[in-house]
Amino acid sequence: MQTVLLTGFEPFDQDPVNPSWEAVRQLDGVLLEGDVQIVARRLPCAFATAGECLTQLIDELHPVMVIATGLAPGRSTISMERVAININDARIPDNLGEQPIDTAVVAGGPAAYFTTLPIKAMVKAVGKAGIAASVSQTAGTFVCNQVFYRLQHQLAGSGVRSGFIHVPDVYGACQPPMVLSTLVEGLRIAVSAAWQTPMDIVEVGGQVS
Repeated sequence: MQTVLLTGFEPFDQDPVNPSWEAVRQLDGVLLEGDVQIVARRLPCAFATAGECLTQLIDELHPVMVIATGLAPGRSTISMERVAININDARIPDNLGEQPIDTAVVAGGPAAYFTTLPIKAMVKAVGKAGIAASVSQTAGTFVCNQVFYRLQHQLAGSGVRSGFIHVPDVYGACQPPMVLSTLVEGLRIAVSAAWQTPMDIVEVGGQVS
């Protein structure tokens, strides 16, 4: 059986829970078309360890697709990220107390990487289910962007589809907050759409021809 790796983050910034992990863990073991299973794993919210943890998971699981997720406080839609940039610029300390400012994610790496997920198809599929979804042009400069960039850097040229989804809060940061069950269903639909969209019709930056 093939594996789709889906990750969420541990809580950060003194919050007791992180909606990305609370939603993702409910999809662990879900089967997709073609004998493919979602495997959910939690990443630390720390610059020094998140990327390495993801690398180890990819080496261990050999997934056919990887989608990382994280919380975007204040957003009201499930946001399919288009681009990761080669910069760490933290507005707050991470869970290890580190706060890098204007440092590279990968020294000497490209300025940016586009997602290799069919983000327009994913947004369309989620929207058809009546769940708010959108394309985002910025993944920020905190640990979410770092993980997104590291993911694309590691899998560049491999043929393994990968990218990042930001999720809204389900505990009141956006008004009204998205219900957790709705978020779970939205992610399930997004992952399924990403898997089912043929690779050969996806253009640069996740657009579908």
